[in-house]
Amino acid sequence: MPIFDVEQQISLISEQLNNSSDFSSRSFEKQTKKVGLVFLKSIIDQQLFVEGVYEPLIATKQKLDFASISTKILKVSGVEEIEPSQAIEKILQGNVVVLMSDSPKYIAVDIQKYPARTPSEPPTSAVIQGPREGFTEDIKTNITLIRRRFYTQHLVLKEMNVGKYSNTKVVMAYLKGIANDKVVKEIEKRLQQINIDGIIDSYYILKFLEKNPQSLFKQVGGVEKPDIIAAKMLEGRVAIMVDGSPIVLSVPFLFLEEVQASNDYYSSHIYSSFIRIVRILAILIAVIVPGTYVALRIFHQNVIPIKFLITITNTTKGLPFTPFLEMLFVDLLFQILYEVSLRLPSYLGLATSIVGALILGDTGVKAGLLSPPAVIIIAIAKIALYTVPEESYQLTILQHLFLFVGGSLGLFGIVGLMIYIVVYLASIDSYGAPYLAPFAPRVDSDLKDALIKETVNNMKTRPQSFSNKNKTRQK
Repeated sequence: MPIFDVEQQISLISEQLNNSSDFSSRSFEKQTKKVGLVFLKSIIDQQLFVEGVYEPLIATKQKLDFASISTKILKVSGVEEIEPSQAIEKILQGNVVVLMSDSPKYIAVDIQKYPARTPSEPPTSAVIQGPREGFTEDIKTNITLIRRRFYTQHLVLKEMNVGKYSNTKVVMAYLKGIANDKVVKEIEKRLQQINIDGIIDSYYILKFLEKNPQSLFKQVGGVEKPDIIAAKMLEGRVAIMVDGSPIVLSVPFLFLEEVQASNDYYSSHIYSSFIRIVRILAILIAVIVPGTYVALRIFHQNVIPIKFLITITNTTKGLPFTPFLEMLFVDLLFQILYEVSLRLPSYLGLATSIVGALILGDTGVKAGLLSPPAVIIIAIAKIALYTVPEESYQLTILQHLFLFVGGSLGLFGIVGLMIYIVVYLASIDSYGAPYLAPFAPRVDSDLKDALIKETVNNMKTRPQSFSNKNKTRQK
């Protein structure tokens, strides 16, 4: 005698899913049993459903129970026995749930399939040499990209679901025996404590992982390429993947990581060292130069070389704006053009850039509204921002801070603000990692991969700037 009515259970599941338009079910008689299949057709592989689940169940002569279904009948992997209370969760995750009238439990078959793009080179992490594949929005693909780089049982993946309504899959990945256990437990605890209605992207959980979420500066790394995250995991970091996001988070995080790039490790160490120094100089130019120019124009004209001062005086004669307002206006103009270029279609974005850069800039100078030095300085500063694209938003805010301080307090204000920012950065701690390490505090062994990069064969130990296990990388 049947324990329950399969059709009634199918109707009940449909009601719990609010009779969604993509809900689908199949039912048939087999071996005096009533068998039902329920699923969401929008998120399953329908061809695999027909060939691997439905047709084998219809055609089988084996006894219908969990053992035979999971090992002999179905032509798919990922089969598990579940309680009826788990049915809705499994269906929403892309499973086909099998009901049988003589069984108090259900069978879940994972044949999830979402539209997904193939791994391609990320726009912000292009390399001349080296791997070109990047993470995608599909977490299964991202796990595969990491797995193929670690053929070892020491790779640990911990999965959890976050978000009241989104129930988003989040996966922690680390290397057992290298990552610090205390750091792993703290990250896992923070993820489990997240209580939010939905997670759309990895940046939704970034602020939950940061020790000081109100800070302007990043305390959690964001990576778009599997080779980069693999290298970070080999150093003892923990990776956090979020379903639906091509950005993989990593902790602990140091400011120096933003100065490093994947291309540094696939080219000459001498060239890599040179480029890292250029990036640091570009950061200083982007942040300090506009404010310094305004400070010199307003408060410290005697510091400017006489020939340069004469040139500036000739080009700024008759301007209706003060040096500070002029720089602010030019800066605002460039910022507007940048925002417009991001949001316009590509075929209009090019035309807008030409109009903004050539026509508005050139016309503004000829009309006597802007001076050539102001336009050149802002242009150089804005270009220099994107030598480190991951920090461009933070550097833009700092650029404006220095501009205001330079226009109101002069060079003394700029020097004072620089000292304050350096002291503040030195006080930031990211899961036991000093933010400015290996410079503050000084860690001699880590200087081999700081601004001056040594060859790989000379890097015999893992970073000492943050806690990890198994310090030896090569003997």
